[in-house]
Amino acid sequence: MILPAQPVPMSANTTAVFPAALARVLGRLPVLPASIAFSGALNRLAWPSLKDLDWDALKGRRFCVHVKDAGVKTYFSVTAQGFAPQVTARAEVTFTATARDFLRLALRQEDPDTLFFNRHLLIEGNTDLGLTVKNMLDGVALEDILAAMPGPIRSLVQRLQD
Repeated sequence: MILPAQPVPMSANTTAVFPAALARVLGRLPVLPASIAFSGALNRLAWPSLKDLDWDALKGRRFCVHVKDAGVKTYFSVTAQGFAPQVTARAEVTFTATARDFLRLALRQEDPDTLFFNRHLLIEGNTDLGLTVKNMLDGVALEDILAAMPGPIRSLVQRLQD
Protein backbone atom coordinates (compact mmCIF):
# COMPACT_ATOMS: atom_id res chain seq x y z
CA MET A 1 0.00 0.00 0.00
CA ILE A 2 1.34 3.43 -0.92
CA LEU A 3 0.65 5.94 1.83
CA PRO A 4 0.40 9.70 1.28
CA ALA A 5 2.89 11.92 3.04
CA GLN A 6 1.40 13.83 5.95
CA PRO A 7 2.30 17.51 6.32
CA VAL A 8 3.84 18.43 9.66
CA PRO A 9 2.99 21.77 11.26
CA MET A 10 5.70 24.41 10.96
CA SER A 11 7.39 25.53 14.14
CA ALA A 12 7.65 29.20 14.97
CA ASN A 13 11.34 29.36 14.00
CA THR A 14 10.94 28.22 10.38
CA THR A 15 9.82 30.02 7.26
CA ALA A 16 7.60 28.23 4.76
CA VAL A 17 8.46 28.50 1.08
CA PHE A 18 5.39 26.70 -0.22
CA PRO A 19 1.89 28.14 0.17
CA ALA A 20 -0.15 26.18 2.71
CA ALA A 21 -2.79 25.26 0.10
CA LEU A 22 -0.13 23.77 -2.21
CA ALA A 23 1.42 21.87 0.71
CA ARG A 24 -1.99 20.37 1.57
CA VAL A 25 -2.37 19.12 -2.01
CA LEU A 26 1.21 17.78 -2.22
CA GLY A 27 0.82 16.12 1.17
CA ARG A 28 -2.07 14.04 -0.13
CA LEU A 29 -0.15 12.62 -3.09
CA PRO A 30 1.31 9.10 -2.92
CA VAL A 31 4.97 8.98 -1.90
CA LEU A 32 6.18 6.93 -4.86
CA PRO A 33 6.10 9.64 -7.57
CA ALA A 34 8.03 12.06 -5.35
CA SER A 35 10.47 9.30 -4.38
CA ILE A 36 11.08 8.42 -8.04
CA ALA A 37 11.62 12.07 -8.98
CA PHE A 38 13.92 12.73 -6.01
CA SER A 39 16.03 9.60 -6.57
CA GLY A 40 16.24 10.33 -10.28
CA ALA A 41 17.37 13.90 -9.66
CA LEU A 42 19.99 12.76 -7.13
CA ASN A 43 21.27 10.12 -9.54
CA ARG A 44 21.49 12.60 -12.42
CA LEU A 45 22.87 15.57 -10.52
CA ALA A 46 24.84 14.23 -7.56
CA TRP A 47 25.67 10.54 -8.03
CA PRO A 48 28.49 11.10 -10.58
CA SER A 49 30.49 12.92 -7.91
CA LEU A 50 29.28 10.78 -4.98
CA LYS A 51 29.66 7.29 -6.46
CA ASP A 52 33.33 6.96 -5.46
CA LEU A 53 32.58 7.41 -1.75
CA ASP A 54 32.53 4.32 0.46
CA TRP A 55 28.79 3.57 0.55
CA ASP A 56 29.13 0.07 2.02
CA ALA A 57 27.69 1.06 5.41
CA LEU A 58 24.67 2.67 3.73
CA LYS A 59 23.81 0.21 0.96
CA GLY A 60 20.34 -1.20 1.38
CA ARG A 61 19.50 1.20 4.22
CA ARG A 62 16.24 3.12 3.92
CA PHE A 63 16.08 6.91 4.14
CA CYS A 64 13.41 9.59 4.10
CA VAL A 65 13.75 13.25 3.21
CA HIS A 66 10.76 15.21 4.48
CA VAL A 67 10.28 18.71 3.10
CA LYS A 68 7.83 19.85 5.73
CA ASP A 69 6.65 23.12 4.22
CA ALA A 70 5.83 21.31 0.94
CA GLY A 71 4.17 18.39 2.72
CA VAL A 72 6.39 15.99 0.71
CA LYS A 73 8.21 12.90 1.90
CA THR A 74 10.56 10.93 -0.34
CA TYR A 75 11.80 7.43 0.47
CA PHE A 76 14.91 5.89 -1.04
CA SER A 77 17.82 3.55 -0.46
CA VAL A 78 21.42 3.45 -1.65
CA THR A 79 22.60 0.80 -4.12
CA ALA A 80 25.87 0.25 -5.98
CA GLN A 81 24.27 2.04 -8.96
CA GLY A 82 22.94 5.05 -7.03
CA PHE A 83 19.78 6.01 -5.22
CA ALA A 84 16.70 3.79 -5.58
CA PRO A 85 13.16 4.99 -4.80
CA GLN A 86 11.24 2.97 -2.24
CA VAL A 87 7.59 2.03 -2.62
CA THR A 88 6.73 1.81 1.05
CA ALA A 89 6.77 4.67 3.49
CA ARG A 90 9.35 3.18 5.87
CA ALA A 91 12.76 4.59 6.70
CA GLU A 92 15.52 3.92 9.19
CA VAL A 93 16.32 7.60 9.40
CA THR A 94 14.31 10.68 8.40
CA PHE A 95 15.74 14.13 7.68
CA THR A 96 13.15 16.89 8.07
CA ALA A 97 13.53 20.56 7.17
CA THR A 98 11.92 23.24 5.03
CA ALA A 99 12.69 23.53 1.32
CA ARG A 100 14.68 26.69 2.06
CA ASP A 101 16.79 24.97 4.73
CA PHE A 102 17.48 21.95 2.49
CA LEU A 103 18.52 24.32 -0.29
CA ARG A 104 20.81 26.24 2.08
CA LEU A 105 22.35 22.90 3.14
CA ALA A 106 22.84 21.78 -0.47
CA LEU A 107 24.45 25.09 -1.42
CA ARG A 108 26.67 24.98 1.67
CA GLN A 109 25.23 28.28 2.86
CA GLU A 110 24.34 26.71 6.19
CA ASP A 111 26.06 24.12 8.32
CA PRO A 112 23.94 21.04 9.16
CA ASP A 113 25.04 21.18 12.80
CA THR A 114 23.83 24.77 13.10
CA LEU A 115 20.48 23.91 11.53
CA PHE A 116 20.17 20.87 13.80
CA PHE A 117 20.93 22.74 17.01
CA ASN A 118 18.64 25.61 15.97
CA ARG A 119 15.87 23.02 15.38
CA HIS A 120 15.64 23.73 11.66
CA LEU A 121 16.87 20.23 10.76
CA LEU A 122 15.37 17.22 12.47
CA ILE A 123 16.96 13.77 12.33
CA GLU A 124 14.62 11.01 13.50
CA GLY A 125 15.09 7.28 13.77
CA ASN A 126 18.58 5.82 13.61
CA THR A 127 20.52 8.99 14.42
CA ASP A 128 23.86 7.17 14.17
CA LEU A 129 22.99 6.37 10.55
CA GLY A 130 21.97 10.00 10.03
CA LEU A 131 25.29 11.22 11.38
CA THR A 132 27.15 8.78 9.14
CA VAL A 133 25.37 10.27 6.12
CA LYS A 134 26.06 13.82 7.30
CA ASN A 135 29.75 13.14 7.86
CA MET A 136 30.11 11.48 4.45
CA LEU A 137 28.44 14.36 2.64
CA ASP A 138 30.42 16.95 4.61
CA GLY A 139 33.54 15.56 2.93
CA VAL A 140 32.22 16.18 -0.59
CA ALA A 141 33.17 19.46 -2.24
CA LEU A 142 30.20 21.34 -3.71
CA GLU A 143 32.40 22.18 -6.69
CA ASP A 144 32.68 18.45 -7.51
CA ILE A 145 28.91 18.08 -7.50
CA LEU A 146 28.48 21.25 -9.56
CA ALA A 147 31.00 20.01 -12.14
CA ALA A 148 28.86 16.89 -12.74
CA MET A 149 25.65 18.90 -13.30
CA PRO A 150 24.36 19.89 -16.73
CA GLY A 151 25.31 23.46 -17.65
CA PRO A 152 21.92 25.18 -17.17
CA ILE A 153 21.35 23.57 -13.76
CA ARG A 154 24.93 24.35 -12.70
CA SER A 155 24.38 28.00 -13.68
CA LEU A 156 21.12 28.15 -11.70
CA VAL A 157 22.75 26.66 -8.61
CA GLN A 158 25.68 29.06 -8.88
CA ARG A 159 23.27 32.01 -9.09
CA LEU A 160 21.43 30.73 -6.01
CA GLN A 161 24.72 30.68 -4.12
CA ASP A 162 25.23 34.42 -4.65
